[in-house]
Amino acid sequence: MSQARHRSPRAVLALMLGLQAAAAGTAAPAQPELDRLVWLAGCWAAEDGEPGSGEQWMVPAGGVMLGMSRTLSQGRVRSFEFMRIAPDGEGGSLSYFAQPLGRPATAFALRSLSSTEAVFENPAHDFPQRVVYRYEAPVHLRARLEGRVDGRPRQLEFPMLRVACGDGEGAER
Repeated sequence: MSQARHRSPRAVLALMLGLQAAAAGTAAPAQPELDRLVWLAGCWAAEDGEPGSGEQWMVPAGGVMLGMSRTLSQGRVRSFEFMRIAPDGEGGSLSYFAQPLGRPATAFALRSLSSTEAVFENPAHDFPQRVVYRYEAPVHLRARLEGRVDGRPRQLEFPMLRVACGDGEGAER
């Protein structure tokens, strides 16, 4: 017989509460900062992209904010990315984790956060070294990738419009 069958309900409850407290303690320091990114939550269509291209971000919950992006060209998915903003696990400060094409995550540490802009950096990454999100109320979002390639500055900008989160087509504008 397993040990769990012989534990009292009180011991099991104490164990569960301890695990819950430990988990809550891990995410707690970054949650107020994460809540300041609520302006990023929602569905965003690429202004210059084919219908269905854009990003979607879930509201902050449980110490994490999850996002995904998709770029279409001639009706086909040309790229996609999974993103999350969460504590980095070391000091509890926020980082942006990018997984283009489902690759392993690359972390970019939060460098600055305001009511309309978040800047994440990873100077050791090839490109980009910076990821910037800027909210231009009420309906514009600009994502910008910055860095150096072969010693030269490079910047890519992705203007987006807030759209209703629809039936998964992402074509609403």
